[in-house]
Amino acid sequence: MAMTAQKDPVVQGKGDRPASPAVDRALTVLEKLVGAEEGLTLTALARATEIPLATCASIVYTLEQRGYATRTVVGRSHFWRPTLRLYDLAAPLIRQEDLSEVAQPHLRALADELRMPAHIGVLDGTSVVYVAKAAPPGFIQFDTYPGKVSPFNLTALGRAIAAYLPDAELEPLVGTLVAGTGPKAPRSGARAFRTQLAKVRQVGYALEDEEEQADIACLAAPIFDAEGRVSGSIGVTGFSRDLTGPKLAYAVDLVVRHGREISTKRGF
Repeated sequence: MAMTAQKDPVVQGKGDRPASPAVDRALTVLEKLVGAEEGLTLTALARATEIPLATCASIVYTLEQRGYATRTVVGRSHFWRPTLRLYDLAAPLIRQEDLSEVAQPHLRALADELRMPAHIGVLDGTSVVYVAKAAPPGFIQFDTYPGKVSPFNLTALGRAIAAYLPDAELEPLVGTLVAGTGPKAPRSGARAFRTQLAKVRQVGYALEDEEEQADIACLAAPIFDAEGRVSGSIGVTGFSRDLTGPKLAYAVDLVVRHGREISTKRGF
């Protein structure tokens, strides 16, 4: 069934006026807290931001409730500071940005050597997101691109990540398996999928062959960060006939090696 893309409405402020004054004020307060060398009282914060005291109070109380601000009481004065939850908010974006940048030369090398598009994937909920790509020249181009989202269990990129997740993180994902529509798609089941992931850990790479789409296969290896956690995967996509026998063995060696090299660069 054809899907028609719907565009979000574009909302613009007039001149220098923000489209959402409430959001603008909240961000102003947050930026002022982050930039201050020490805690600020409500009075000082309202004065520094030029935001009415009552509005400023509502903002910092909300930030406190959400865990982005904390206060210290000294006598009758309350001093407000930001919390490290702001780092937690930004950390996934920082990791993705860093991963994509570090991986670029490796993606290019894989694409040139194997004559297949190479990708970096990260897990986002129950989906794997393609965050970087390098493609070889040629008329045949696969439908993969940065920003593409696929069910994590139907791609080698997703399986290479899932195989190394702590069980507490893997358990909720196993209950969301999507059945493939390719000619070699197995029956989807938690037990069979866990067995598949155990094999991935054993051999060090994941392979998906005509499970999501006829004639298409993909191969991927995990990438780890400085703390030893799996943070993404690197892989290639090609025709199924090009990822068999000696060609597969050669591709596995290259993909796994580049995965290890990227992990080393990221402190693993």
